[in-house]
Amino acid sequence: MNKYELLTILPASLTDEAKEATIDKYVKIIEANDGKMTVVNKWGMKKFAYPINYKNEGYYVLLEFEAPAKLPQTIEAAMRIDESVVRCLCLKK
Repeated sequence: MNKYELLTILPASLTDEAKEATIDKYVKIIEANDGKMTVVNKWGMKKFAYPINYKNEGYYVLLEFEAPAKLPQTIEAAMRIDESVVRCLCLKK
């Protein structure tokens, strides 16, 4: 099992319940695929260095987890088509 960090930016326009639901959705995907969550760090609202999709700020969340090597590809593919995710980046620690 490898250790990973997943930084996700959610739109600022989402409600608090929608943000929590999105975070929980990806935590459940990790745990359902033999992954183990170690840290869920909610950084909160931050301004972007440049506009993304005509927006200037977003809600940042850092997920740290241990998982098999194929799982990060699965998560990033799911996040790319999810409308409640602006950007995501998964790195191996």
